[in-house]
Amino acid sequence: MNRLTTLSAALITVFAASTTSMAQEEEAFLKPAVKKATEINQSAAQSQQTINNITDQIDNKLQKFKTLNKETAGLDVYNGQLNKQIDSQLQEMADLNAAIDEVSVIERQITPLMMRMITGLEQFVALDVPFLPKERAKRIDELKSMMDRADIAPSEKFRRVMEAYQVEMDYGRTLEAYSGLHIIDGQERDVDFLRVGRTALIYQTRDASLQGSWNKKSGKWEALPSSYRTQVTKGLRMAKKQLAPDLLMLPVALTD
Repeated sequence: MNRLTTLSAALITVFAASTTSMAQEEEAFLKPAVKKATEINQSAAQSQQTINNITDQIDNKLQKFKTLNKETAGLDVYNGQLNKQIDSQLQEMADLNAAIDEVSVIERQITPLMMRMITGLEQFVALDVPFLPKERAKRIDELKSMMDRADIAPSEKFRRVMEAYQVEMDYGRTLEAYSGLHIIDGQERDVDFLRVGRTALIYQTRDASLQGSWNKKSGKWEALPSSYRTQVTKGLRMAKKQLAPDLLMLPVALTD
């Protein structure tokens, strides 16, 4: 019995020693492998980090590339619009140059036209009913003097000529009263003139004792009977805005 116990103990000791030896051999064998695996894992981790960094850089560069593409596309549109504007400005410059050349031609043509218009206006006033003779003659003299001035642009000259024509046109559809001097029976008298368009031109002395009208047919002044005194006075008050517009009974000379 003691021999079996001793043998069992010896076997256990041998097995334990063998197990320890095998463990040491396995440890000695596995340690380099574990170390190598650790190194591989560390290297793989570093590689993954490098890959992650490269991926981030690629993403950043891709984002910058997309941004630059958008900016480039925007610049292309902007440049295209600028090119259109430049083409439009070039065309406008060409049109302006052509217009400047035409202005010189028009200016040479319009000056004689304005001279003929002023002459025609002067003749018209001379043949018209003789109202406001000094004012109308002065307007024509000013137009003549204006044509000799170099400091007034042709456009302004033309505007003033047209304005004078407009004033003459307006005379034909207005009622007007103004004061002046008139020769009656060889004596100069203060009178009030009543102009009814270009239909009638009548005078009346300040005391309303005498009145007369211009006869277009004869081209002379003719005295009016006292029966027209009330109507002439009424017309003068209407023209001066002292009386509301109303029907007037005034003499009108017939022309052929």
